[in-house]
Amino acid sequence: MSTEIELKLQLDAKNARKLAAHPLLAGIASQKQRLLNTYYDTPELTLRERRIAMRFRQKGWEWLLTVKSAEPASGGLAVRSEWEAAATPGHFDFTHVDAPELKGFLEAASERLEPVFTTDFRRQTWRVAHGESLIELALDRGHISSRERRETICEVELELLEGRVEDIFGLTRALQKHLHLHPAVASKAERGYKLFTNEPARPFKAKAATLDERLTPVEAFRGIALGCLEHFQRNEQGLLAGGEAEFIHQARVALRRLRSAIKLFAPVLPPEFVKAYGQTWQTLAGALGDARNWDVFLEETLPPIQALFPADRDLKRLRNEARQRARRARRSIVRLLAVREYPRLIVEFTAAVYALGDTLPLPLKKFAGERLTYHNRRARKLAEQHATLTPDDRHRMRIAFKKLRYTTEFFAPLLPPNRLAPYLAVLGRLQDELGLINDHVTAEMLIEEVLAKRPPGPIHGWMAGRHALLVKELPEALSAWLAQRRPTC
Repeated sequence: MSTEIELKLQLDAKNARKLAAHPLLAGIASQKQRLLNTYYDTPELTLRERRIAMRFRQKGWEWLLTVKSAEPASGGLAVRSEWEAAATPGHFDFTHVDAPELKGFLEAASERLEPVFTTDFRRQTWRVAHGESLIELALDRGHISSRERRETICEVELELLEGRVEDIFGLTRALQKHLHLHPAVASKAERGYKLFTNEPARPFKAKAATLDERLTPVEAFRGIALGCLEHFQRNEQGLLAGGEAEFIHQARVALRRLRSAIKLFAPVLPPEFVKAYGQTWQTLAGALGDARNWDVFLEETLPPIQALFPADRDLKRLRNEARQRARRARRSIVRLLAVREYPRLIVEFTAAVYALGDTLPLPLKKFAGERLTYHNRRARKLAEQHATLTPDDRHRMRIAFKKLRYTTEFFAPLLPPNRLAPYLAVLGRLQDELGLINDHVTAEMLIEEVLAKRPPGPIHGWMAGRHALLVKELPEALSAWLAQRRPTC
């Protein structure tokens, strides 16, 4: 078995043509070859379900059988286990796979394997010495095909042959000075499966953190931060396409979780890292928040108002203005993702996360316990005073509970599951209640902004009454949370 460490970058045809002329490749001989790959799976796609990719590759006159684990990539960087050996097409021999469980699974499935998609591309490669490392730079151009459907391949892969991961990022930054290169998280295999199943792009939700108490706090942060980044990147396509509101919501949640993680782990992170990246995402987060506010206003606030006051003269103006604002907010997001600084930020942040070292030796469980206690204490203090809270206080309480929920979810693998599930359920219901109040307050502000020159009408009265009702229902959710026994490390 070998471990493959590679960074994948998308580019367009214009930048692909310019790559060979890049100063870093001057004087370096390149090799060109055509690579034809056929990927196999069972009819139920059980390999895909287990995040395994298996292919036959024709490389000149040679055939290779390759098995890869399909760990997700973040910031374009993927670290995968790989087994490859000379093979005869259609003959499934997995003797080179030295992982017994995986080998047994593949052998048991071999009689049911069938082709699902192919990738056919031309690869031009350079071996580049950069920093203390030797890196293979590959330009792939061609297509993926399945069931008479086809998708273009135009990407750069940087594979670490020997040396340090940091040098892959260094080479990428040097290339980005002259070329527009965008970190990609989807492998050719992942794209091929989506083509095979004809799956449309769907909003991607946060995945549970995979922590082990043997990790250090910095190692735990690295996994959590890269998971948040993957969460965001996998919603990029929907954002750029101006798709459904859920893409915006999930991208916003991803950045909220990422910013919360940086603050949560700040005691064990270098101050310069926290300072540099704690606010870096704020502009993009603000644009996502603006779009999300208008989406909620259109999808959740306006429908009941329209049902109650169909003839109100302000309703049409509210709806039209909200739609225009929502479209402008979406265009703002697309513009931010299109600037050259955005893909550079993804690379810089990923590099900085991988470069983090442990400066404070502290058991992860101890650190998690301290942070959970801190956020629980802050939330509990506000909850116990809910009867006297001002609107601003309730907003601070919402933020406190949001941070507590993220903290609990991040450290969930370290907590007793029998207590965790009911606690998160109650905490989630409480956060939903607080979120409804916040959305309503935001909607009131939007209405005031749009109807600033109009005298108060029936809509204003209904909004005030609904706000009072939501606030009245809050104590029950708070009491349920206060009575819940919290999980501890």
